[in-house]
Amino acid sequence: MTKILILATGVALLYASAASTQTTADPFPTSIPAADGSITVNVVEFATLPDFDGQPARMMLMVREPGTAHLFVNDMNGLILGLTDDGQTVTTYLDLNEPRWDVRVQRSGNEQGFQSFAFHPQFSQSGEPGFGKFYTYVDTSNKTPVPDFTSGGGDDTHDTVLLEWTAATPAAETYDGGPSRELMRFEQPFRNHNAGQLAFNPLASSSDTDFGLLYMGSADGGSGGDPLGTGQNLAVAFGKILRIDPLGSNSANGEYGIPADNPYANDGRDDTVDEIYASGVRNPQRFNWDRQNGNLYVADIGQGIIEEISLVTRGANLGWNTWEGSFRFIGRREVSLTDPRGESGFTYPIAEWGHRDPLMLRRGPRSRAAVTGVVVYRQDEVPQLTNRLIFGDNPSGEVFFVDADDLPDGGQDPIRRILFRYDGETQTLLQLIHAKNADRGQDQASRAALRFGTGFDGQVFLLNKGDGVVRLLVP
Repeated sequence: MTKILILATGVALLYASAASTQTTADPFPTSIPAADGSITVNVVEFATLPDFDGQPARMMLMVREPGTAHLFVNDMNGLILGLTDDGQTVTTYLDLNEPRWDVRVQRSGNEQGFQSFAFHPQFSQSGEPGFGKFYTYVDTSNKTPVPDFTSGGGDDTHDTVLLEWTAATPAAETYDGGPSRELMRFEQPFRNHNAGQLAFNPLASSSDTDFGLLYMGSADGGSGGDPLGTGQNLAVAFGKILRIDPLGSNSANGEYGIPADNPYANDGRDDTVDEIYASGVRNPQRFNWDRQNGNLYVADIGQGIIEEISLVTRGANLGWNTWEGSFRFIGRREVSLTDPRGESGFTYPIAEWGHRDPLMLRRGPRSRAAVTGVVVYRQDEVPQLTNRLIFGDNPSGEVFFVDADDLPDGGQDPIRRILFRYDGETQTLLQLIHAKNADRGQDQASRAALRFGTGFDGQVFLLNKGDGVVRLLVP
C-alpha cells in the first residue's frame, strides 16, 4: 500500500489507496477524534411533545414566531405544536390531518410527511401583506391536481405541496383561519428525498430585496445516485434550493412571485427554472444563516460515502451528482480519488465526513450517516459554543463543530465533537435518548433522528424522533 498526498484547493488531504486503484468507499483515513479537541456542554430537558399513535413525535423543525415569544415545532405526522417560552405547556396549533383541510398527509416511511414550515416575517404585523401568513411543505396522497414541477421519470408515488395559511388572529393559541391556498406542487418520482426546509432570511430588513422571500430545499427526487439526473439539470426544480416571493404572482401558475434577481429568472432561456437559487444538491434537509456575516450554509445528505456542509451563494452549483463532497461521484459505493475538488464552476464543502468513520459505525457495521444542522452560535451565554458552526449526524446523534470565522476547505480533519453533560454524566444524544426510553418502558430507539432548533437570543435546541423530548443547551 502506498500513501498518496493530494493537494485540494489549498488544503492537504491524505488518502490511502493501492497504487493502481483510484476509487474508494473511504476517502478519509484520519478519523474524527473521539475525545481530542471535543467540548462538553450542559443540556436540560426543555419540553416533552405528545406521542402520535403511541409513538414519539417525529420532530422536524423548531422556529420562533416573528415578533412574539412563541416557539413552534412540527411533527412529521402532520402537526404544528406551540410551546410556551419555558417549555412547560405544549398545545396543538394546527393539525393538517383534520378532514376539513383536505391536505391528506402522506406520512408512511421514514422520509414522507409534514416536511417543514415557516412564518412570514410580517406574520404579527397588522396591516402588512404578510399578516397572519405561514407556509407548510407537505407530502400528500392527493395527486389529482396537475403538478407544477415534474422530474421527467420515476414512479409518481405522491405529491409534495407548498401551502399558504392565513391566521385571523396570529397571537391565538390555535389556528383560527380558513383552508390553505396551494402555491406549488411537485410530482415525486420516488418515496424518498421528498423536499427539505422552508425559511425566510432572518437577517433581511423590510428595505432589503431579500425580505419576504421564501427559500425552499428541493431534493433530487430520490431512489439512489440521482438516476434522473436532476441535480445538474437546470430545466427541473428537483435537486435545487429554490427562492420565491410567496405574495407575488408572476410565476407560471400565477400563485407566487419569482424574484427578479434569481440567477436564471432573466437569462433569456426557456429551458431553465426561474425559481432556482442554487443547484447541485442531493437532499438539502437543513440550511441556515450566520447572523453575523450573512453566510448561508446547507447540510446536504450524501449518497453512501460522504456527508457535507457547504456555503451557498446565489447561482452556486454544489456538484451533485458529478461530485459527492470533494470527490468525483462514481457510484453509490465509490468515489474517485483522482483530482479532488479539481473542477472549476462548483462549490465544494467547507466540512465533510465519511460514512465509515468509527463514530458513525458505533451503532453497528451497517450504520448509515446523514448530515443535519446548521447553527452558527454567536452568543456568549454558552461560551464553549461561541463562534462555532454546529451540525450533526442524523442517525447517530453525534454533534460536531468547526470554527465559523476560519472556515475549513473540506475534509473531516477540522471537525470536532460536542458532548453533553446531564445528571453529572457526559453522554451522546443517543445515550440520552436510550436512557429516557428505559425510564418510560419504551423500545430503544434505533437512531437519534437528530434535528436542531433555535429560539430566543440564539438558544440551541436538540430535537429527535426517538423519545419526544426537546433538549436545550445551557451554560
